[in-house]
Amino acid sequence: MSAESHRISRLEPYLNRSEPAPTLLKMLVGVQLAGIREDAGLSQEQAARALGFSPAKLSRIEAGKGRRPPTEGDVRALLRLYGADDYEASVLVKLLHRAGEPGWWQRYDKRLMPEWFDRLVGLQEAAAAIRTFEIQYVPGLLQTAAYTRAVVERGLPTASAAEVQRRVELRMRRQELLRRPDAPQLWAVVDESVLMRVLGSREVMREQLEHLVEMARSPHVTVQIVPLDVTNASAPAIPVTYLRFGGLDLPDIVYLEHIRSAHFLEDRDETEEYRVALDRLADEALDPRESLALLRKTLEERYSAR
Repeated sequence: MSAESHRISRLEPYLNRSEPAPTLLKMLVGVQLAGIREDAGLSQEQAARALGFSPAKLSRIEAGKGRRPPTEGDVRALLRLYGADDYEASVLVKLLHRAGEPGWWQRYDKRLMPEWFDRLVGLQEAAAAIRTFEIQYVPGLLQTAAYTRAVVERGLPTASAAEVQRRVELRMRRQELLRRPDAPQLWAVVDESVLMRVLGSREVMREQLEHLVEMARSPHVTVQIVPLDVTNASAPAIPVTYLRFGGLDLPDIVYLEHIRSAHFLEDRDETEEYRVALDRLADEALDPRESLALLRKTLEERYSAR
């Protein structure tokens, strides 16, 4: 078996996933096509010109971007151009077909799932590790339903009760990935001010902090708190989510969310800057045991039911 075929053979387990993972599979198809193209000695521009593609189209295919995967015709044309063998072509086309199966989140309407948010949810479903830093709210994957409702009502004060409920249900559904047998490692760094800011009510906050304490004791969840008295913490100015995918040549991705849009960084130099920043922030934060103690102390002093 050639080196290229061996690389493709590592993708076969993804053909048998019980749950669709379209975002991951589009990325896998794209990165393998890029690798086969490079092995064939062709630049992206040369390959695009040979098939009458625009360079932007081939770039999107190789990056696995867009709501839909590339067409089978386009993928087969690329594989023929690159001289891929029948085995490589067979696995990639099967992977492409599976990439066309909708993920659970793609059944929500586009108002709740704009393309940038669709991509984030798909990436989180596929990630082996998720790192996040929050300066205003508890991270979404660790929120209770009542806290989420308070966040949504604060951010969308004119939303109908039905829309608020759908958004709460969507966030709760997203959290199911933490209960999977192959749950990703979640590492959340949270500013202490998040614990102090009352959203909803003190009862809502008590339930939320109790939930954080419970989740922080999970083997695949790490919670660290940046205390208020760390005045020189090297915290980014906005929330950051950093995603890793565990091999298979997939790049790390940084997600930066704005009010009505988001930005994804995939360039290695850019993502490395955020990895270093998150590492430094984790060093400045309380360690997990100290953070758990602070959560319990805050619960007792600010949100006690007594």
